[in-house]
Amino acid sequence: MIDPQPQEPTPERPADTPATEAMPHPWANLDPEQFRLLRLAPLPADRNTGLRPLRFAQLGRVVRHSKAQSLLRLQVQLHGQRLRPEQNLLEVWIDHRNKEVRFGPEGGLQVEPGNRGLGRLLLAQGIAWAKQHCGHYQIQGGLLPAKTVGSEDAKARRDRCLLAQGFTLDYLDPLQLMAFYGAPRVATLHEDWNVDKVQIVDTLETAAMLQQADQTLHEQAVKIRKLEERIDRLRREDSTLRFTIGCLVAFSLFQAGLLVWIATR
Repeated sequence: MIDPQPQEPTPERPADTPATEAMPHPWANLDPEQFRLLRLAPLPADRNTGLRPLRFAQLGRVVRHSKAQSLLRLQVQLHGQRLRPEQNLLEVWIDHRNKEVRFGPEGGLQVEPGNRGLGRLLLAQGIAWAKQHCGHYQIQGGLLPAKTVGSEDAKARRDRCLLAQGFTLDYLDPLQLMAFYGAPRVATLHEDWNVDKVQIVDTLETAAMLQQADQTLHEQAVKIRKLEERIDRLRREDSTLRFTIGCLVAFSLFQAGLLVWIATR
């Protein structure tokens, strides 16, 4: 059998181009399809994360299923704030062939703003979805990137978040820079989060909030109008009193001058 002659490189097929390139997964760049409103409750200012006022955010969700895999992608979007694609993103991949569940993205869960309960919310939503489809599957653990943690306080919050959701943490070095997270099975994880920090608001609740806000604004407008009318009335009374006082002062000066004139005569 004669070996085939090597092909000459052509513009259509360069010599250094591999025959087969790794194609991205067809679900790699899916946009959210379902949306819900999040209410980030006002909290006292934190010395590390700063002010924590009342804010609202949007939770986007997209789901895909096949015989081999299933995917849940959650993404939190903030009004008026641009985020990097890897921020506020959680992916849950289910491998039905190996009966494993993997949490992503590979760079780790990066939440903005921090210390507002968004990390636990995303994990809880992903865990609840995974329990519905594969509660008996195993968890594919992984390393937690140290570069995504900016301070010791941020690392402590990350560890508390993972432990609260039922994950285990094992540090692989004495300095506790590299950590490995995992869990026995999906069913051992927890699907609750701190509702005192962040709540999912339904459509009717959103409408009720807007209605209440409109009613409050109307009541405040009525109070402001009444106060403005009272201020105008007090200003008119003040002007009248000033005029009266001015007249009394002028009359008093006239009387004093008259008495002086009579006394000198």
